[in-house]
Amino acid sequence: MESMSILCNLSFEEILDDLATRFIINVPDVELAKVERICFQVEQAHWFYEDFIREQRPDLPSFQLKNFSSKIFKQCPLLSQWAHEHDKAYTDFITYRLRVPVCGAIILNTTLDKCLLVKGWSSKAGWGFPKGKINQNEENDNCAVREVLEETGYDISPLLRKNEYIEITMREQRIRLYIISGVPEDTPFTPQTRKEISQIAWMALDDLPTFKAIDSQQNGHLNYVKQGSKRFYMVVPFINKLKSFLNQRRKGHRKSNHQDGPTRIAKKGQDFMHENSIRC
Repeated sequence: MESMSILCNLSFEEILDDLATRFIINVPDVELAKVERICFQVEQAHWFYEDFIREQRPDLPSFQLKNFSSKIFKQCPLLSQWAHEHDKAYTDFITYRLRVPVCGAIILNTTLDKCLLVKGWSSKAGWGFPKGKINQNEENDNCAVREVLEETGYDISPLLRKNEYIEITMREQRIRLYIISGVPEDTPFTPQTRKEISQIAWMALDDLPTFKAIDSQQNGHLNYVKQGSKRFYMVVPFINKLKSFLNQRRKGHRKSNHQDGPTRIAKKGQDFMHENSIRC
């Protein structure tokens, strides 16, 4: 890549200027209206720096996002107005980022007893469903399709039904996962992004940990304990709800099989699914 070869001869400050041009200066005005939105672009620049530039230039230092953003805030004239209060801007961004809604998918095999999980790149990363943050003005289902495609290389759009999903709120962040059924286990999966996903695997639903209620109550509140490994922290809240969803769906299908005529069955199935999207 010609542009990458040029970067090999630039100083660190010149590289920051190049990154600012690529990821900040030329983005739509709406992305520059708030410092929190700007920090998303800075985060993209940081990923590019660590994943691509340092791969070509191992002599350059590695940075955590906070330190990298501080340097690019000082280097880029467009961001200099926030440079003197970078710590506050960064803290506000982290808080904002944790509240941005997330969409993705629970991909099930043809027998509905296994789901597809992805593992992050870090050695400390856990397993989770393919998902990611929604872009500004992006529809939930479009976000899910985009994120699943990026993390697995699989296009769920032909199988996605907008009224089949599980939605929960964790620490003020809304997470919606669409239920995608009937994907063959021999389907090839390949992440489309670099250094984000390290493993993709089918796992049996019955082998995944769940929240289990304790019989006793304290202060009027029912206690919960997590069963299983912390590696499945982002999976646990969905498993019981998923199993409940599938059980209701099986009951609905059995009931539909006793009805006369395909039109009535199809309509009843549609109504059933609409009523049983799960939120909490």
